[in-house]
Amino acid sequence: MKFFNESKGFGFIKSDSSGDDIFVHVSALIDQIHENDKVRFTIEQGKKGLNAVNIKLL
Repeated sequence: MKFFNESKGFGFIKSDSSGDDIFVHVSALIDQIHENDKVRFTIEQGKKGLNAVNIKLL
């Protein structure tokens, strides 16, 4: 988890495989996460770009 603002409910994950920053919304979290946590997720195409969903701690 590269960045996550708990009060605003969003953040970004940096993908290890592509290096891309992927948007995260609090509604996509399965586990509670914090910045610098290692997570597993699925990528979906959203209206404004890639979104991470089904986000779980490793």
